[in-house]
Amino acid sequence: MKSRQAPMDLLETLGDFTSKENWDKFFSLRGAGDSFEWYAEWPFLRDMLLSQLSSVPSVATSSDAAVGPPPQILVPGCGNSSVSEHLYDAGFRQITNIDFSKIVVSDMLRRNVRMRPEMRWRVMDMTDMQFADESFDVVLDKGGLDALMEPEAGSELGNKYLTEVKRIVKSRGKYLCITLAESHVLGLLFNLFRFGWKTTIHVVPNKPGNRTTFQTFMVVFLKDQSATVNLVGSSFDQSIVACNTKQAQALLDGIKIENQIREEYSSSTNLIFSLRDLNLGAHGNLRELQAGRRCQLILGGEGESLYSYKAVLLDAQQTVSPFSYNCGVFIVPKTRAREWLFSSEDGQWQIVESSKAARLIMVFLNASHSHATMEAIQKDLSPLVKSLAPAKDYGHYQIPFMMANDGVKQRKIVYQAASKTTGPIIVEDVMYDNIAEGINSNHIGSENKRFRRLVFERSSGLVQSEALLILKPRSNSIEADKRQTSLSSKSKKGGRKRNGTSISSDGSKDNMEIDHSSLASSYHSGIVSGLSLVACALQNAVSFQERVRVIVVGLGAGLFPTFLHICLPFLDIEVVELDPVVLELAKDYFDFKEDVRLKVHIGDGIKFIQNANVKEDLSMNSEIKCSIANGKNGDMMKIVIVDADSSDLSFGLACPPAGFVEEAFLSSVKDFLSLGGLFVINLVSRSSTIKQMVISRLKAVFNNLFSLELEEDVNEVLFASPMDLCLQDDDDLTNTVDLLQNLLKVPLPGIHAQAKKIRRLK
Repeated sequence: MKSRQAPMDLLETLGDFTSKENWDKFFSLRGAGDSFEWYAEWPFLRDMLLSQLSSVPSVATSSDAAVGPPPQILVPGCGNSSVSEHLYDAGFRQITNIDFSKIVVSDMLRRNVRMRPEMRWRVMDMTDMQFADESFDVVLDKGGLDALMEPEAGSELGNKYLTEVKRIVKSRGKYLCITLAESHVLGLLFNLFRFGWKTTIHVVPNKPGNRTTFQTFMVVFLKDQSATVNLVGSSFDQSIVACNTKQAQALLDGIKIENQIREEYSSSTNLIFSLRDLNLGAHGNLRELQAGRRCQLILGGEGESLYSYKAVLLDAQQTVSPFSYNCGVFIVPKTRAREWLFSSEDGQWQIVESSKAARLIMVFLNASHSHATMEAIQKDLSPLVKSLAPAKDYGHYQIPFMMANDGVKQRKIVYQAASKTTGPIIVEDVMYDNIAEGINSNHIGSENKRFRRLVFERSSGLVQSEALLILKPRSNSIEADKRQTSLSSKSKKGGRKRNGTSISSDGSKDNMEIDHSSLASSYHSGIVSGLSLVACALQNAVSFQERVRVIVVGLGAGLFPTFLHICLPFLDIEVVELDPVVLELAKDYFDFKEDVRLKVHIGDGIKFIQNANVKEDLSMNSEIKCSIANGKNGDMMKIVIVDADSSDLSFGLACPPAGFVEEAFLSSVKDFLSLGGLFVINLVSRSSTIKQMVISRLKAVFNNLFSLELEEDVNEVLFASPMDLCLQDDDDLTNTVDLLQNLLKVPLPGIHAQAKKIRRLK
């Protein structure tokens, strides 16, 4: 039936294009049996539409049914347009038409029930469609979105409608939108179909001689569901739409801007997405796991939650693993966010593996969360992360909240200091949830043991030093009380400590002192056990009554050099510490004392070693000259131990600072050790790549290299020597451990077990 333009008086009855009552009135006045096309009549749509419908995957017309099932086509907001009828007559029989006007649906059903019996008509709101997900191969929208997007109505209805369209279109299906492509309509389309859809724009030909004010377009969206962001394509140039310069220019400008946005998404690997972007398909279908998927996002914000959060979404790299949880949340405190384990991709994948979650969402706290309780943060995050959980049940349905912590069940801040070199420093007394976690096996089985720790806030996940606290003998306590009485008028600082006694802000004393006869840190015990590699040389030094020079880079709380000082009295120990504040804290809170055999130099460790080489080249130590004159060994044995932390954790090397593993410094150490001695590095890194880099550099400089990996820690202690060590097999090392044990003035439990774990790398 021939279509015609509606008279002006009928158009004026509509007013609000989103009102059902207005449309009912319009169609009643219009009358049954007459088609009304707003724009783009069938003769000018025919070729373009048939081409698009024929190119839908698995499509076949009724005359070619053997090719595949016919496409399921939905025409929302059908009105009384004749487009559906023409498509039916062209062979596309599986067409469903919907409109919220019962009047027009009844008229169209009566008009087609006999001639087109397979065509379906339903009264339905296009913004709330009652169809299952992925029901249609094609959604054909002719002016429906434009009607919903009247400037006065805003984008709410258009947003709801397009969300429904995306839901009901099958994978590899199409949404065909015939539109005037005004900027506010195009902006919404581009925004909602940016991810997971391919977009092309075509010009609908005008009727020859028709000097219409507006040009009509067909925007084609193909449901791709890949993570690739495709540029907007077009089948026209500016000359085709030159009939309306203003409309054409706005369209071309819109496409250009959108493609710039899409190019940025495609080229950058560090983009931070919104939750909305991800739900739109920025990284594929979030309802399904995608092995190895990693993307950064912002969760929450104004109107959604109390706080916003930077987060990283990670899908386990192996989806066949037995997972404990479908989805988990791992909260990283502000003080630990810069650590390699949490800031690097390799570190984050380690967290995913240990979490046993099919999908892990790492949430990074910042200064804006400092006054919120963890309970409030979890409550705020819960609704945000639920939408990110995969649909398939890969594990327990609950979403657990995990957090980076140190297993401490009780913590008392003893003192806080501020250093220009190190930043905030904390001295704290702690008790652990599980005494076996994070400390030496010597302390297993005692639930009430207390430890004093030195912690740098810049690397709060790494304890600089840890000492066991023990009760002071009663006689010592009485003397300490007398000394404290005389000191109380001089010092009013709460938490200040002298000689091992803690003074609380209320003036009470806990009568605890540092136990210098034990090592609470397992890697310190590991370093001592590694001295068995040079036990023969140490025994020779004792036999010849020679001193052994030991340089320790990094004082910490002074616990390790103090232990060496007590256990091996023939050592001359020099400690190089960069920060004078650390030295003061070691003295005040960890009972560290200097004497003629234990000295501290404030300065740079690398320069100290290099200068030591220069001094020895210029003049030989007088003690060595005397040794030569007396027929002794004539070459003082030297040991260099690097136990310093890095101020920059983003590199992935927590200990030592990067300069201590550069080849120039390693060569300086080799020259300093001359033919004998031992070089020891406490290596802390969760990156296997960085560990291998350090090992390779050491192998290039030193003839011998040994490693001790500690199961309960991330520490690996490396022992290097410029000369061959007389160790042929495990029995040799067992014998040298016995020799070292005899040299120690204080027994070290577990030394044999740790020495057995030492393996030769070169």
